[in-house]
Amino acid sequence: MAYKRLIMELGMGTDIRGSDYTKAATRAVHNALRQNSLVIADAFGKSHEEMRVDIHIGVQNPDAVDKSAVAAMLPYGEGSVEVVKGGMDTPKDDGSTGTIMANAALIVYLDLEDDKEWLS
Repeated sequence: MAYKRLIMELGMGTDIRGSDYTKAATRAVHNALRQNSLVIADAFGKSHEEMRVDIHIGVQNPDAVDKSAVAAMLPYGEGSVEVVKGGMDTPKDDGSTGTIMANAALIVYLDLEDDKEWLS
């Protein structure tokens, strides 16, 4: 058996006034999750807990994101978090950081046999 990439969910989150990169990142994950109803595990006779979810976050200051807080957003499955430079910061008039925008891509995998009929 091998993990097969089945779904990618996309989201965007912001922190308008607090300049909190983790808050923007968790909101991006929340946005991605709430736009979908995943039945893919059920379709393959798997439990939701068997899903592996790779979370990719893009923000201007990757080191400012608490990865454990982002991973905790997953309602089920095993998650990993990678944070890279991306997203967007919109500065205030005085030049300080204002609004933080984070982008999220959640990639869902299931461990499936290579010889399943659905692969043909």
